[in-house]
Amino acid sequence: MKIQDGIVDLRERLERVEDVVRKNRHDSAGMMVMMRATSGFFDERVGDIEARVTALETKKS
Repeated sequence: MKIQDGIVDLRERLERVEDVVRKNRHDSAGMMVMMRATSGFFDERVGDIEARVTALETKKS
């Protein structure tokens, strides 16, 4: 009977680990989406600033 109890406990622990792994994957995917959006926004802003600097440099010349 002890072996059966050990197997049941092991299965329950594995299910909890699987749940945690699934949650972490979901959270990681969400963070990746947010990071990509942030970096895209940052690239856009840098491009705008570069255009302004180029316009100012051209104006001075």
